[in-house]
Amino acid sequence: MNEHSTGTTETPDDASPQQTWELRLYVAGATPKCLAAFARLKKMCEENIPGQYHIEVIDLLQSPQLAEGDEIVAIPTLVRQLPTPIRKIIGDLSNTERTLVGLQIRPMSPTIQE
Repeated sequence: MNEHSTGTTETPDDASPQQTWELRLYVAGATPKCLAAFARLKKMCEENIPGQYHIEVIDLLQSPQLAEGDEIVAIPTLVRQLPTPIRKIIGDLSNTERTLVGLQIRPMSPTIQE
């Protein structure tokens, strides 16, 4: 499972360039949990930052050495490379609101503050 997904939309000539979200999803093979995490992530990006993201899926079964660079200790793990600062979310991304807040795509709402 070595996939790249880029959301693209056309930007009008007079619009300022949009910020691109560089996301890495670390998985271990094509397990149901990893496939679900990828599907959820892609859906979240399309609904919240369409055309402004790039997802790189890194299969640690094929390239285990890549885990060291981002200090991956569990899978699936999502790493937001850009915009900085780097943010990490561990798990299957099933809680959409927490994932969006964790990535700082959406501000924290009063209902999920701890």
